[in-house]
Amino acid sequence: MSNFNIHPSFLLNGISFETPLELISFSEGVSDDLYWFLQEWFSDSETLIVKTSGSTGTPKLVAIKKEFMINSAKATGTFFELGTGIKALCCLSTEYIAGKMMVIRALTLGWELDIIEPISNPLEDAFEVYDFCAMVPMQAKASLWDLHLVKKLLIGGGVVSNELQESLQHISSLCYASYGMTETVSHVAVKPLNGFRAELRSYQLLPNITISQDDRDCLVIDAPLLSEEIVITNDIVKVHSATEFEWIGRYDNVINSGGVKLHPEQIEKELSKIITERFFVAGISDEVLGEKLILIVEGDSYNLNLNNINLSKYELPKHIYFTPRFMVTKTNKIQRQKTLALLTKLN
Repeated sequence: MSNFNIHPSFLLNGISFETPLELISFSEGVSDDLYWFLQEWFSDSETLIVKTSGSTGTPKLVAIKKEFMINSAKATGTFFELGTGIKALCCLSTEYIAGKMMVIRALTLGWELDIIEPISNPLEDAFEVYDFCAMVPMQAKASLWDLHLVKKLLIGGGVVSNELQESLQHISSLCYASYGMTETVSHVAVKPLNGFRAELRSYQLLPNITISQDDRDCLVIDAPLLSEEIVITNDIVKVHSATEFEWIGRYDNVINSGGVKLHPEQIEKELSKIITERFFVAGISDEVLGEKLILIVEGDSYNLNLNNINLSKYELPKHIYFTPRFMVTKTNKIQRQKTLALLTKLN
């Protein structure tokens, strides 16, 4: 076994453990993913193999130093003021980095962690208040009536819609959107979604991280405590200060329509004010424009009026498609390219 220890205050589902072997044995009755993860975590290897979600490309395996994961856990604890003995809920799959990091934070910082199945409304049967929890947007939306049971909520793994953010203004929990990826060991920045700081549009960096931009205006992350290499992203941003940036959209999603560069994420933010179903916009080949902007909505066809929305003539979709179901990853993120490929075959 490795030298990684269990914090003396750590509890898993109300149980304390003297040794890693005790914890591993107990975890087998919680979930297979947790059992195999803990086996690897307490092994002699200095790295952990983590699977990316595949939302922006083909899923891949990434080797991450365990030391970096512990550093990330400490940074989260410092930023959110989450010390020893806090009560936390893990409702994300431990097959992926977000769920793994919830466990590592608890092991490192000495949390009392409850782990449950990653269902759509993880608070439905909760009978106590949690100091901290992380969810994907779908879970947060389904849990709105119960979110008062969480003091601080981190929402990641997808874009927080205008509808969801508006709903969060009416709850007592402090909610944050996270920015990060597997290669940066979960989040490196967070943005307040409600409360007195919700007017901020910028992400705030966690400690010991510096940022810059490349010639595409994409974010470059230098986090020596989390990664041996500088991480060059495909995320177009506006840098407001040494510790703040605003996310604009993905470079690989930019649509060049008649010489005008369109950012799908900005267009989708406006469209979300009138569309309640899941949707996204994309560019398809066009003889005149080069790329033509289209809108794809999940569900049955209906008459969608875009006349009174705040979009320029270039940002208005030239065609609207409806499809019964999107292609998604295991973590329920929309696979845009696969959905688009299937849609174009059918049309």
